[in-house]
Order: sequence, then structure tokens, then C-alpha cells
Amino acid sequence: MLGKFFRKPEPEQSDRVPPGQRLSKGFPVLTYGQIPQINTEDWVFRVWGLVTTKTFSLSDFMEMPQHDFTADFHCVTRWSKLDVKWRGIRVTDLMSQLEVDPKATHVMEHCYGDYTTNIALEDLVREENFFAHTLFGEPLAVEHGGPLRLVVPHLYAWKSAKWINGLEFLDHEELGFWERNGYHHRGEPWAQERYSF
Repeated sequence: MLGKFFRKPEPEQSDRVPPGQRLSKGFPVLTYGQIPQINTEDWVFRVWGLVTTKTFSLSDFMEMPQHDFTADFHCVTRWSKLDVKWRGIRVTDLMSQLEVDPKATHVMEHCYGDYTTNIALEDLVREENFFAHTLFGEPLAVEHGGPLRLVVPHLYAWKSAKWINGLEFLDHEELGFWERNGYHHRGEPWAQERYSF
């Protein structure tokens, strides 16, 4: 498989490819369970918990400031893709519209298909994190998480939840789906935080 689908990083790329990773020639699609069928007209994004409860439509997201992002993408299954081009909304722009309780320290990402993953608030609220609706100039395909996914470039890709539809603000760490099944609670690629055992 190495050579056909993946390649070793060049020496000059060593500062961009975490240990144990190979570069993908494509953009693999890895999904647990069925891909949810989402009608964009009915799509709803909700925030709740230690935050003033609020609901957003997809058009609400599209009315927020739009930005182009180029970010490297690292999957826990040991592949990376460099210079992935996205378009979307900064997490910080969404956060500016929320009233978050100062006691909040963690967030549970909720998605269509009942998938969840946890993230520390300080890892979520960073300028380089965004909600993506476009990938390489095309509307984000459903297999890649469309119509909207979170992208958190500094953590492994399972934290960049596909089909995201809500954020639950918490005053403690609560583990999501993969974390309850043995994945690391944080998932930092350079520290190879793949698993919790």
C-alpha cells in the first residue's frame, strides 16, 4: 500500500509530518457506522449546557464572516495530508455570538448519527480552528462530513467531527465515543496521543 496510496514524507517535510505518519496521495474517507442523510433545509446547530442555549441554521453560519483556510490534516490511523484547502467560519467568530459560563472548561461535540467527541475549551477556541463547508473549492461532500464539519488542525482528525450539529459546554471532561473506546482523551499528533492505554 505504501507507494500506491501513501508515501514517506520528504526530509524537508519532517517539521510538518508527526512521527509515525505517512502522506496520503488522496483524501481517505474513514467513518464508523452509516453516513447520515441530512437535509440542509432541516439542518440545525445547537449550543447548550454552560452557555446560553442558542440554535443556528445553516444560513446563519453562511451569514457569518467566511474565510479560506489551508491546514495540514493528521489521522490517528497514521496518514496525513498537507495543505488541505477549506472554506468556512472561524470557531472564534461563532464564540463571539455565545454567552459562555466562566465555569465551562470542556465541550462535547455532538453530530448527526449520534457521534460525540470531547475537547477542552482551550483546544477548541483557537484562531486556526474552523467549521468547514467547502473542501478544495467544492461543497463539502457528505462522506467528508458535509454540510458542515469542525476542523481542529492541531489534534488528530477524529476531533474534527464530521456532520457536527452541536456543542455542549461542560465544567468537567466527559469522554466521547472514541475516547470511551480507548482513544486518547486529547489526541495531539506530535505527542502520538493515539490511545489511552
